[in-house]
Amino acid sequence: MRATFQILALPYRKKGEAWEFCVFHRTEPDEWQFTSGGGEDDETPEQAALREIWEETGFHAEHLTRLSSVSYVPANVFREDARAHWPKDIYVVPEYHFAYECTQEIVLSHEHRECVWLTYPDAQRRLKWDSNKTALYELWCRLNGRLEKTLVT
Repeated sequence: MRATFQILALPYRKKGEAWEFCVFHRTEPDEWQFTSGGGEDDETPEQAALREIWEETGFHAEHLTRLSSVSYVPANVFREDARAHWPKDIYVVPEYHFAYECTQEIVLSHEHRECVWLTYPDAQRRLKWDSNKTALYELWCRLNGRLEKTLVT
């Protein structure tokens, strides 16, 4: 049974002196984003993130960093059969954000056409969803131990 939350998981690695982030090109819809998916049954967000990472990348993450950023997804983006058992007053579901260091090659699931490792600026440009961009910004700041310059004045 589909739980009333979503997860977002950001793979990262250090290549030389630079951080890189793996962005996935979804099969349907045609957009770029990080690993995402919903909880099942009584899973915690952490358990769902570990399962989704394995299902979508073939990578067994041993450690997750739970990010502070959280987004909300409109309930109507989920199939009716997936939300049929939800209470009628569920209009949005939380999306919990996690990061994990990816130390092996990614094996794509059928959900993705391709994936690419990108620098922070390139990943920011490629991503479609603001939630992905916000989570990436937080992870970038954490990895570098500082806030970035103000983007909007």
